[in-house]
Amino acid sequence: MRQISILGCGWLGFPLAKSLLENGFSVQGSTTSMDKMTVLKNVGITPFHISLFENSIEGEIDNFLENSEILIIDIPPKLRGASKENFVGKIQTLIPFIEKSSVEKVLFVSSTAVYPDDNSTISEASVPYPETESGKQLLAAEQLLQSNTAFQTTILRFGGLIGGDRHPIHFLSGRKGIENPNAPINLIDREDCIGIIQAIIETGSWQETFNAVAPFHPTRSDYYTKKAVALHLPLPEFEIGKPSVGKTIVADKLITVLHYKFKNIVL
Repeated sequence: MRQISILGCGWLGFPLAKSLLENGFSVQGSTTSMDKMTVLKNVGITPFHISLFENSIEGEIDNFLENSEILIIDIPPKLRGASKENFVGKIQTLIPFIEKSSVEKVLFVSSTAVYPDDNSTISEASVPYPETESGKQLLAAEQLLQSNTAFQTTILRFGGLIGGDRHPIHFLSGRKGIENPNAPINLIDREDCIGIIQAIIETGSWQETFNAVAPFHPTRSDYYTKKAVALHLPLPEFEIGKPSVGKTIVADKLITVLHYKFKNIVL
């Protein structure tokens, strides 16, 4: 039985782990919450309480990686508010432990925030030029991992994540003066996130970079207004006095390389 370690069993990592278990993998999963250790164990995940810091790691990181061929890193940067972190430093601290472990393949969950909002159409051939601190640190972390010759790393750049009770309309509903009404949306449902990760593993598509967004790009104002109506929420109000900036992310490589078929196209 092949074993996979998932660093970060949260909103995406936990259902991903359950899906991998159903597909015959053995899964070791990490959480920063002691309360969630039992939750992981109860579904068949071998739980580890692990916290990454800029200069140290708390928890049994060696045991967490032991006997795993694949490591999935799904720990987004925490760069909002007062608790900003050095995400690149955390990845630098983690890498030596990967190097000395049995891990041969790494899948790093990144974001389309590594691309600029320049109103262009973006493919994997486009040059990343992040404008936000989160995007800058994610790109630096990508480069650290993918340039390491001790293991092979595939980068998966997700667009806006939706699924379950997570959707931007709950944040935008009723707000006024929302910018960029004519910018296209670039979203992806959690079900497709899981399906794409499993397709990468099944096809052995390593040392690759993939954009991952649904092929559905209405404008922000059109999409979020219709979503608010459908969910009986107060309508968002957009600022129409300024030019909109954004980008259109294309994920054709998922189809040509992984032969992936999206489950949720109209979001």
